[in-house]
Amino acid sequence: MSVFWLALAAFAIGTESFVIAGLLPTIANDLSISVSAAGQLVTAYALTYAVGSPILAVTLNNIDRRTVLALALSTFIAGNLFAVMASGYALLLASRMLMAVGAGLCMPTALAVSVAVASPERRGRAVALVTSGMTVATVIGVPLGNLVGSLFGWRATFAMVAMLGAIALTGLLLGLPRGLPKSTASLAERLAVARHGNVLIALLITVLWALGGFTMFTYFAVPLRALGFDASHISLALLVFGAAAAIGNMLGGLLADRLGTVVTAALGLIGMASALFLHSLVLKFLPGQAHYAILGPIFLQGISGWAFYPAQIASIIRIDPQASMVALSINASAMYLGFAIGGALGGAVLAAWGPSDLGWVGGASVTMALLVHLARGWQARLKPVKIAG
Repeated sequence: MSVFWLALAAFAIGTESFVIAGLLPTIANDLSISVSAAGQLVTAYALTYAVGSPILAVTLNNIDRRTVLALALSTFIAGNLFAVMASGYALLLASRMLMAVGAGLCMPTALAVSVAVASPERRGRAVALVTSGMTVATVIGVPLGNLVGSLFGWRATFAMVAMLGAIALTGLLLGLPRGLPKSTASLAERLAVARHGNVLIALLITVLWALGGFTMFTYFAVPLRALGFDASHISLALLVFGAAAAIGNMLGGLLADRLGTVVTAALGLIGMASALFLHSLVLKFLPGQAHYAILGPIFLQGISGWAFYPAQIASIIRIDPQASMVALSINASAMYLGFAIGGALGGAVLAAWGPSDLGWVGGASVTMALLVHLARGWQARLKPVKIAG
């Protein structure tokens, strides 16, 4: 039962991480700032997560995992409550960074705890249940949060997320035992993994993939509002994206087993780059039909972009199975670094050109990720290479 509360914590974090894409125009209007400036709320969150997560994991590696989870979730909840009360842009930006500190500490700890509390034969399912919290958030939490924000104001969405976090925290405090295993990876061990050539290439691919996706996704609602989408239609578009992402995540795992990680990752990147280019093509050349046609690229981006991710994870694990947990932790930081750069780059594109150009830039980044991926060679399997020890 304790794994369920870990999954609920992941659901709250996933909802908060992605729902802001649908709320940016409303936040910008309410705070009297540009949408590009509002987009830096995503950049600040992602950058804080990317930098803070590994540092906090090492700093708190000698503290009981139950205590770390309680501290992480409490920080995340506090950040959301501060966002509810934020009177201006600076305070909202600071609250987002506080949320990221909590989220960046909570997620890797939750995965480690799920393994610790599950029996050996159920550990894989325990990890899958926790990660499914993030996936379900894209399908249910994000559209619901956007709808709540449209009906009751964007502050209500942060209040909703704080409530979900509080429920998860209560469940964990009541259900998790004390004395859970502590983290063993030191900063030196993490750096040793990060410096390995194959890992560095994998991290570069992850950054470019995440950068391309969030160049557009950060400002998801901006072109849709320009097409006349109201709040309910934007929630529907977010539901389409989330459902596609959930399908893509499962499909990517199946295809990685059948076709191999190299082919599956390549297909995912090709589909995602195509979706981003199509997004701009539809907005540029089919303005009359874009209200309906735009859902096609949105669905394709969700299913192909998230089909890439499990294949990427599998390939990283194969580099050195003994160091896989450390490598995956660093990969998560690389992903959020890409999110941060994408949010900043998307804001620059909006300021210099317009929302219909976001897809060109995002697609170019994913294309670069594809080229780097292909440059590694069309190998069906990566040779295990010892990194640490």
